Amino acid sequence: MSGKGRCKGHRCAFAAEVLAIIAVPVVLVACAVSGFEQTALLSFIVVLASLGVFFAGFEGARPRMRDVMPTVVLAALAAAGRILFAPFPDFKPVSAIAIIAGVAFGRRSGFMVGALAALASNFFFGQGPWTPWQMYAWGLIGYLAGALAQTGLFDGAIAHNDTGEKAASSQLRRVITASPLYLYGFISGPLYGVILNLWSIIGFYHPQDALQFALVYAAALPFDIVHGVATVVFLLALYAPWHRKLERVKRKYGISG
Repeated sequence: MSGKGRCKGHRCAFAAEVLAIIAVPVVLVACAVSGFEQTALLSFIVVLASLGVFFAGFEGARPRMRDVMPTVVLAALAAAGRILFAPFPDFKPVSAIAIIAGVAFGRRSGFMVGALAALASNFFFGQGPWTPWQMYAWGLIGYLAGALAQTGLFDGAIAHNDTGEKAASSQLRRVITASPLYLYGFISGPLYGVILNLWSIIGFYHPQDALQFALVYAAALPFDIVHGVATVVFLLALYAPWHRKLERVKRKYGISG
């Protein structure tokens, strides 16, 4: 395929990804405004279609085995981490690992890690109509991390990580306060909650007014904050060593990211 053809293909794939990302919240809000009675069913279909776009795009890119393995391994680690921390509600490493995958290997890999981790771990926690929504929410967290990394927003954290462990240790305070990576990690918890809570409200609770709507979110807010704090904690523990190792893997095997 010519360079022009590849460029057009990348643009089309990106457009499909953006459409798949925004279709879910647009449909949820539209159903809420219109009072559509079959919101749960329609939104379920839309989120499945959104996931299908990403899985089809990933497969359509014809990745080599060496390109697929880091994504699969990170998804497995995220799923195992979620199971390991099962006794601690909302204190899970899934968002942090999806973010690391997005930064290291790109937005599509970040989405796949988050989505596959939710699917795999729910064989332990239980599959249900919530599974596609968890796949979408965690996938979105990884996807946005990859997209933000492409803009250069996380370059400070990446450059700081590359200076080595001693430098990282001596400048930890500066990294925590200055790097947007950790801020995004914290925001990812409430972001996950917004999606899952909105689905629950529209699909099952059917609040009659804005106050009831707000009360549901208020009740869930402490759990979402715990999720955000946990993500920051896991990023602090995992990002520096994992990113260095993943960069070595990328260089050794010629994996694009």
